Amino acid sequence: MRDTEKVFLWIMEILERNKITYKISGGFAARVYGVNRELADIDIEVSDKDISIVTSEAKPFIKFGPARYKDDNWDLELLTLIYEGQEIDIAGARAKIFNHATKEWENSFANLDNVNLIDVYGKTVRVETLDSLVSYKSKLARDVDLEDVKQLLIIKAKETEK
Repeated sequence: MRDTEKVFLWIMEILERNKITYKISGGFAARVYGVNRELADIDIEVSDKDISIVTSEAKPFIKFGPARYKDDNWDLELLTLIYEGQEIDIAGARAKIFNHATKEWENSFANLDNVNLIDVYGKTVRVETLDSLVSYKSKLARDVDLEDVKQLLIIKAKETEK
């Protein structure tokens, strides 16, 4: 069984020790906001230039990259790590995302300052804003993203009612 907390604190220590500006995104960010689904990986966005720093720190755990990665949804610089059985994607902030509604590639230059500071496993970390998360997951429109969007909108509505 994966120890997501241990893995998360390990990668955060690397980012913080090297003073790398980051933002937690993807399914892990959705879970931080309260989405209830199994976690596939930990997604973290950094400046493209900072990927090399993480690479040198985590060399024994590299599964992919650092290299340009392109599939049906993303075109970005990517470093994928496997630590203690948990996958971690360190993605460059200068990415393109395929918008499945418009059928066009869009620049998705992540604003690394568009974050909320949230306590995760006893550590205050930088998590992508709920609105930004809903926006890009809606564009991707994969089943898992649409389920996240559905749950995130319910969470947002409950916060608005407070």
